[in-house]
Amino acid sequence: MDSSAIAPFADLKQTLTISLDWLASHTAHIILGAGAGLVIVAVLWGMRALGTHLCREHFGASHWPGIIGKTLGKTRFWFMIAIAVRIITGTANAPADIAYPVHIVFVVATVLQAAIWARTLILSLVDYRAGETDSTGNLQSAMGLIRVLVTAGLFLLAAILILSNLGVNVTGLIAGLGVGGIAIGLAAQGIFSDLFAALSVLFDKPFLKGDMVRFDQSQGTVEAIGLKSTRIRAISGEEIVISNANLLNKELRNLTLVHTRRYFQTLSLVYQTSPDMCRALPGLLKDIVENIEGCSFSRCALDTFSPSSLDFLLIYEIAGDDAGVALERKHQINTRILEVFAERGIAFAYPTQTTFTAAPDGRMVMPYLETTHASGKK
Repeated sequence: MDSSAIAPFADLKQTLTISLDWLASHTAHIILGAGAGLVIVAVLWGMRALGTHLCREHFGASHWPGIIGKTLGKTRFWFMIAIAVRIITGTANAPADIAYPVHIVFVVATVLQAAIWARTLILSLVDYRAGETDSTGNLQSAMGLIRVLVTAGLFLLAAILILSNLGVNVTGLIAGLGVGGIAIGLAAQGIFSDLFAALSVLFDKPFLKGDMVRFDQSQGTVEAIGLKSTRIRAISGEEIVISNANLLNKELRNLTLVHTRRYFQTLSLVYQTSPDMCRALPGLLKDIVENIEGCSFSRCALDTFSPSSLDFLLIYEIAGDDAGVALERKHQINTRILEVFAERGIAFAYPTQTTFTAAPDGRMVMPYLETTHASGKK
């Protein structure tokens, strides 16, 4: 028989002999290591059982127990066995023929288990945020791609760590992945820009489905938040489709989050309004505003002497987030102002212009009656 065919059997026999000698000479240490390994396995098993229990419970105060429990529940049995065997070989000073394969298995198992824990933790947190932000599931279309990206990234990193711990030079691999990543990123930068914008909406929550938003010259209700674009139903009826990245780069106003609306209103009165009435007008307007439900008076004062009017600035607030209700209350205030002004003879001003003319003899014809002095002269 060829000697090259006999060599593997000789190596296997030698390894078996070394292993039996080690088992015979280190029995006490092996038993001690096995006991320590069983304790570690029991602890890890208990942690997994605790995690499964936390997943079944409902924790209303915080979401973290459920996320941590789900992560601990992903502890694998082969990881526990790998730790136990590694403890035994380390405690009993196992020979290289046994210790090295055990070390390789331990490294692979530990790195893969860490990747599983990290993946579960990240995806659980993202799922929670997605459900909290968008209970109707508008962002769930992005979750499939997010899971793929997180899984691929973590397990690719795990593979690199395993190869590095096994003595493989991974510098070239990392450089190749870096160049490939840059090329893919440049080719699909628009898609990734909108994807990260969708993630920003997911975590930062600038708006939700059903919110009334305004940007540029557009205003409408958010109907859907997708992976690449957001759809908004304009108040004029048409649907506006805008990319997520472009939308977040604008100054966006969320009108749904307006819990109190402040109104600045100018009331222009004729110059014939008496000083006493001007002094009484703020108190009069305060009574009008505060008699309307949900409205609070802020201040009012004679603000400007305009060319054709005395301009009073009225500032008041209307509580509530319903724009329709706010408009109705503003309507009530304005109609009540008209009623009170009509009752008290307060006249609104309108733009006027005075024309001065001259008589044929050159004498100025005044546009108003000339007053008579005490001496009787004009």
